Amino acid sequence: MPASRRAFGVGLAVVSGVLVAAQTRINGELGVRLGDGIATAVVSFGVGLLLLLVMVPATPAGRRALGALRSALADGTLRPWQCLGGACGAFLVVTQGATVGALGVAVFTVAVVAGQTASSLAVDRAGLGPAGRQPVTTARLTGAVLTVLAVLLAVSDRIGDPQVLALALLPALAGLGMAWQQAVNGRVRMAAGSPLVATLVNFTVGTTVLLVAFAVDISLRGLPDGRLPTEPWLYLGGPIGIIFIAMAAAVVRFTGVLLLGLSTIAGQVVGAVLVDLLVPTNASHPGPTTLLGAALTLVAVAIAALRSR
Repeated sequence: MPASRRAFGVGLAVVSGVLVAAQTRINGELGVRLGDGIATAVVSFGVGLLLLLVMVPATPAGRRALGALRSALADGTLRPWQCLGGACGAFLVVTQGATVGALGVAVFTVAVVAGQTASSLAVDRAGLGPAGRQPVTTARLTGAVLTVLAVLLAVSDRIGDPQVLALALLPALAGLGMAWQQAVNGRVRMAAGSPLVATLVNFTVGTTVLLVAFAVDISLRGLPDGRLPTEPWLYLGGPIGIIFIAMAAAVVRFTGVLLLGLSTIAGQVVGAVLVDLLVPTNASHPGPTTLLGAALTLVAVAIAALRSR
């Protein structure tokens, strides 16, 4: 793989990570307003899906890509289970709406990092992404262990609060699913020849899963108490998600799942700390241990990205 393409992919992944940090704050605030994490995810995914349903069929290239996707599914080049990455994205957005208000963006992001890094090792080793099998080197394994230590350090000043620990498990689980999501979305992109079509598949599956979950939630607890806010910026989570998913689907074949995840993580960590410092909430003033945990995460990313000789 040419070094220039790999470097370009890494740069885009870092930018997309910063966008994810902004999306996390937006969906977290929307979750506080609505008082329901699933409802927040439905709104975020629904806005993104509506945009994609207008954008993709509107161009000849988009229509050709949809035809290529149907052909790939029909001839078995692409398996139906490889189109289900949106389910993991749906769970991530649910955790954003449900936990960011209590955890803050920095702690949330570091928890996602731990799960994503560990999962990326397994996904690359299994060869699920379009880049094929990637070895588990000592450097990569060391980086994964360090990210877990970074999570523990980041939440250590709140370790006595059982609620914080329980909430931190949710984004960690969401991180586990992110690597698999990036891998299969990359497969869809290769089959369709379009990152936007891969993103459309992702949002269609995610929205479907969320609508079913929301229907069950309503039947058990009733409608959320909150009302839809009037500020337009609170509905930008979906469009940001489109950019992030499309970028990841486009560059994963150049970087592999682990390097894509690590580059995204670097952007997420920097963006998350900046968001918490510049636009803090009552629960998100990052203390010294959170900042040190974030710095350790970046060190872990650098170590894990090293190639063994």
